Amino acid sequence: MKARRRTLIAAALVLGIASGPVVAHAAPAPGPVSAGVTAPLVSTAPNAAALERAIAGLGAQNKDATAALVRVGGTSGSWRGSSGVADIITGREATPRGRFRAGSVTKTFTSAVVLQLAAEGRVDLDRPVRWYLPGTVPDAYGTVTVRQLLNHTSGIPAADGPGDSFEAQWEHRFDVTDPHDQLANALAKKPEFTPGSAQHYLNINYTVLGVLIEKVTGTSYENAVARRILKPLGLHQTSFPARKQTKIHGPHNRGYQAIEKADGSRELRDVTEWNSSDRWAAGDIISTTADLERFTIALFSGQIVPKAQLEEMFTVPAVKNFTNGKDATLTAGLSRIVLPDGTVAWGKSGGRHGYNTAIGATRDLSRTLVYSVNSTNAKGEDMNPVAFGIVMAAFAK
Repeated sequence: MKARRRTLIAAALVLGIASGPVVAHAAPAPGPVSAGVTAPLVSTAPNAAALERAIAGLGAQNKDATAALVRVGGTSGSWRGSSGVADIITGREATPRGRFRAGSVTKTFTSAVVLQLAAEGRVDLDRPVRWYLPGTVPDAYGTVTVRQLLNHTSGIPAADGPGDSFEAQWEHRFDVTDPHDQLANALAKKPEFTPGSAQHYLNINYTVLGVLIEKVTGTSYENAVARRILKPLGLHQTSFPARKQTKIHGPHNRGYQAIEKADGSRELRDVTEWNSSDRWAAGDIISTTADLERFTIALFSGQIVPKAQLEEMFTVPAVKNFTNGKDATLTAGLSRIVLPDGTVAWGKSGGRHGYNTAIGATRDLSRTLVYSVNSTNAKGEDMNPVAFGIVMAAFAK
């Protein structure tokens, strides 16, 4: 039963020396629900003991993760915790307020900007994207709409890269990628399927959206996100690295990839420094758990995207997943997650080498979750066991 539960959650989220001590803080349990007020989806305070167990024992000797940063919140109570080491050389305790690569959580920011533009009447979600990018999108993709890019039903295939293996990507970790080159490469291929007929989660959809944002706003994608989201919300620890930047500036916990050597031993290779320009509007952001929690609460409460357009983030298209034939789960920047007890949550995960990140919440914000796990196999097919334990503990009733 445990394996089945893990598979269910992982399927939804992956669309995710001595160990350091666990540092935690729990808030008091919430009061009773008043008469006439709808009961919260999650009414119990976070299970501090379960959360502490989920992130215990992290460090160089842990096979799954060297560190974890967790923030559980919402109207039903809050909990903060960190565990593991900042680096495996010194064994220093993990930095609770450290910055990290948030990977595909970037897509939620990108989607929010596009939906803002839709609310302003500057973008029509049902209009073909070619109308906005006539010199970029060829005839073969002339019917692809902005909405289909947002919910990954465009049929545009992925751009070519160095390869899927870690070693292939490691050799090209400092390469600088131009998004327009990626678009030219991907759009020169045949569509995977008729636009709107299936869902396939691919970064290329959000690369197109990044270019669209630049065309419509007349500024860089990074500036558009900063002006519309980061600055208004005071997300001072959230940023996009410069095109050639490879470091995470400011306090951070280093990321590692586990490598099995020829003699059967295990190497933890430091993957902290990496150029992420190949992900750009699909996965380039650097942030903290505090900033991402503030972003999640503001987003779900309608402070970032007007509520009419916000419904796009909670609307799953009635199509099948292109790769496995199952019902679609992705929306415009989020994913629908049905927990084993039937509770519905919405969130977005991200994975960059050395870092697994996720944001999530129930629609009523009775429970929110943000975590960053320094996974030793962040791009693996299966959900990181530490991250899975965090999710199960965070939403337990």
